[in-house]
Amino acid sequence: MFIATMLSLLYVTGFAQQSSTITGKVTDEKGISLPGVSVKVKSGPGGTTTDEQGSFQLNASGTASLIFSYIGYTTQTIAINNQKSLQVQMQVDATGTNLDEVVVVGYGTQKRSDITGSVSSVPKSRLSQLPVTNVMQAVQGAVAGVNITQASSVPGSAPTAVVRGQNSINASTGPYVVVDGIPLSKTGGSLNDINPNDIESMEILKDASAVAIYGTNGSQGVLLVTTKRGSSGKPSIRYNAYGGVEEFANMLTPMNGEQYVQRYADWMKQTGQQQTNPVPNFEELDNYNAGITTDWMDVATRTGVIQDHNISVSGGSENAKYFISGGYLDQKGVVEGFQYKRYTFRSNLDVNITDYLTVGTSLFVANNNKDGGRANLLNASAMSPYGSVYNDDGTYKIFPMFPEQLFTNPLLGLTTDRLDRTTNLNGNAYAEIKFSGALEGLKYRFNGGYSFLPARFATYVGRQANDLNGTAEVFNSETKSYTIENILSYTKDWDKHHIDFTGLYSAQERKYSVSLGRAVGFVNDELSFNNLGAGATQSSDSYADRYALNSQMGRINYTYDSRYLFTVTARRDGSSVFGADTKKYGLFPSAAFGWNVSNEQFMANAAWIDNLKLRLSYGKSGNEAIPVYRTITDNNTGRSPFNGVSTIGTLTGNLGNTSLLWENTYNTNIGLDFAFFNNRVSGSLDMYNMKTKDLLLLRSIPVVTGYYNVFENMGETNNKGIELTLNTRNIDKGDFRWESTIVFAANKNKIVDLYGDGKDDLGNRWFIGQPIGTLYDYRMTGVWQAGEDPTGHDDTAVPGDLKFADLNGDGRISPEGDREIVGQTIPKWTGGLTNTFHYKNWNLSIFIQTIQGVKKNNADLSYADEAGRRNLPADLGYWTEENGNNSRPSLAYRNPRGYGYPSDASFTRIKDVTLSYVFPQSVLDKLHLGGLTAYVSGRNLHTFTNWFGWDPEAQQLQRGHTSDVSGSPVDEQLQRGVSTANNSWENNYPLTRTVVFGINVTLR
Repeated sequence: MFIATMLSLLYVTGFAQQSSTITGKVTDEKGISLPGVSVKVKSGPGGTTTDEQGSFQLNASGTASLIFSYIGYTTQTIAINNQKSLQVQMQVDATGTNLDEVVVVGYGTQKRSDITGSVSSVPKSRLSQLPVTNVMQAVQGAVAGVNITQASSVPGSAPTAVVRGQNSINASTGPYVVVDGIPLSKTGGSLNDINPNDIESMEILKDASAVAIYGTNGSQGVLLVTTKRGSSGKPSIRYNAYGGVEEFANMLTPMNGEQYVQRYADWMKQTGQQQTNPVPNFEELDNYNAGITTDWMDVATRTGVIQDHNISVSGGSENAKYFISGGYLDQKGVVEGFQYKRYTFRSNLDVNITDYLTVGTSLFVANNNKDGGRANLLNASAMSPYGSVYNDDGTYKIFPMFPEQLFTNPLLGLTTDRLDRTTNLNGNAYAEIKFSGALEGLKYRFNGGYSFLPARFATYVGRQANDLNGTAEVFNSETKSYTIENILSYTKDWDKHHIDFTGLYSAQERKYSVSLGRAVGFVNDELSFNNLGAGATQSSDSYADRYALNSQMGRINYTYDSRYLFTVTARRDGSSVFGADTKKYGLFPSAAFGWNVSNEQFMANAAWIDNLKLRLSYGKSGNEAIPVYRTITDNNTGRSPFNGVSTIGTLTGNLGNTSLLWENTYNTNIGLDFAFFNNRVSGSLDMYNMKTKDLLLLRSIPVVTGYYNVFENMGETNNKGIELTLNTRNIDKGDFRWESTIVFAANKNKIVDLYGDGKDDLGNRWFIGQPIGTLYDYRMTGVWQAGEDPTGHDDTAVPGDLKFADLNGDGRISPEGDREIVGQTIPKWTGGLTNTFHYKNWNLSIFIQTIQGVKKNNADLSYADEAGRRNLPADLGYWTEENGNNSRPSLAYRNPRGYGYPSDASFTRIKDVTLSYVFPQSVLDKLHLGGLTAYVSGRNLHTFTNWFGWDPEAQQLQRGHTSDVSGSPVDEQLQRGVSTANNSWENNYPLTRTVVFGINVTLR
């Protein structure tokens, strides 16, 4: 009997301890469903997050406990007690601001309450329900101290980011990007390769304590991206999709027929010519006489269409979890021919082999396609309304304003056979060992990553595009890179003490190669670029390089009684960028102190203070971001005739400097985190001072040496600034809630020294005591009017010319004495305001962005000698003797001084508005769905600005060949002139407005 009883007890106990499926729902204090709540098994494996309806499902023992955590709410631990279903109501965090939230800080995580550095988390609401193709577009304006510029809206283009101002003059200034612990910046890939729907969280490291852990890569800030992982429970299938239309955010409309004819008459009069025809060119006469006009902007543009589809499956058991996703993006731009397609696939896997060994992988493939010829918007804006698009045989008329040949038909680019594709094959794997017994708290982790990025670019320009010979070019490149990391960490808690240590040894390598083939002279256009051997003449070129980095790092975090926090970090980097005659290795230390003031006993009676933490940090980080082999003097090859024979010879190439060292940035940061009035007001305030010395400066040298420039360590810059993030819960009553987030950042950038002699560099527009980006020009005071006498001020001026200030009072306008600094090209301050309204199942988010204190030269105000040869914007205006315009010159003005028309480029923009509806459980039950959210979202809806032109932020329309393989070594090689056939007119694409409808569906 005793034995039977014991066996029964053992059976019942074993059954109770077996894993079973636990379901539940999580709501806020008002009973409203909370999506995205983290649910983890305490003291064991397993975890998940709630879906759009606040529901969750996982496997756990009936005797286990579950930990529920969510931003802004108190973390709760609830015992299962053999229940099959749980109802959990979260309470607003009244003790601090997200203090228990786990934040990725580089080579590990920390609770937010223990962080001593300046780390900003991107709001998760920005990572979904926004029609963006690159996740940085969603971050734009939403994080203090991170200035993101979308210079071009070309489909597939990537924005640029600067964290806390520009430290370097010539070296790279973009943040270091790390995805799932593996660097993306050094592999040749870009954030365009990462599907925004796959991203779980993003953190931006800004001060020395945060970035020093990445050493030579951290001086410009670090962006950490963590992708989604699986969780235990039955498979969760999610489908996210949106589709919508795009149009120009602002159209700079050219003159119509009547305005064009009047402009030509005024131009002839102002230039003193006898007008014989109503239009400038005889090719326009027939259409003029027939009253036929062409809307060239309508011809070259279209309504853009964008659609994005993503499906993911995640789930697993306690010991094996998976996340698999696939995405398809199709964007047809607003300018004819521009398109972008992206196909992505991701597989993340985590497996507990034993109770001490965990392994996992992160695999993804991204294919980017920007094939196709493209129309030229600049030429469309220049065309005469009386020009014709087609010849009689239906082919494009090459010169619609013949004999004018400066501007060709804007649709000729559509005849170019153009291929532009990149693929990123990326695989990461890890193995983590947890020690026990006397070594409890010790972990070893191995990370390995490999990336293969092939790219192919090819063009054929033939007879339809006015290339009678036919020109083909094929450009192939590949980038191979690997990263290996060995990470040892140790965590120990005793009494009121907590300590954790992280040690790292890592190695990185990237190999890049490129080859180019070019042929001219084809008998027909049929073969395109598919047979270069069919060309009459061929040429080729190739290039290869290698980059490597070895690193060691140590970090210690110590906490006493959750009140006093200390962090000490040191990283040692050795880079192949630097030469043999210098120390390849640099040491980058930092230290930080944090004080949780609100945890002190003397604060016990300050009930209105929920959280108050003071942070102080100081440290050094480095920058190596210059091209490889700049320490080596090399020669280029060239072909020249010698005794009637074409002979290969050598030419001077790069002048090396074997003494190059790292740029060093010394960063001081003072920060304050706060939460008041039962967490109704919370946020952070940071002030920083960054000094960058030993700049990697590309210095001009006398051409007589045979070289033009050389990299040297000289000069110093300084960035001072303040950053504020403020979160408020304005109304929280019944079914209605209103929350606001304000971000503000001001930065003062200046050059402290250049060459050690205290002198400016006028040629490069670098001035001591001024920002790196400055505008140096004349001060325009108006327009010379009829009857005014310019004698003794500007003797060459005539009525209709621009009037400039005689700053030195010598009676003439000269570049030596009458130019001054008229503005800066980087903003003085930036800000963002997000208002979010909730009413029952409805949610409305409105985000407003502002950029202030920035000036740019405005090409839309200056057409120089083109004024008589092209159409002009209808609202541009110009001087005549009759209208006496005092801000615009006459059409005869040739701008002999090269005045850049510096203009205020500040703006405030309704960046995005999203209205969503979360379907209630009663509807979901009928549809047999786990969750359903529908939304409509608009982006770049309206801009308030004094800027004249397409957009104050976007790159202005201009002629020229530019690359669109953004952020990769391919782009670097194209810029070096290896390829010249990319007729993409990348800059001729203004800002677009997007409106989409989307759904997020979760299947049961």
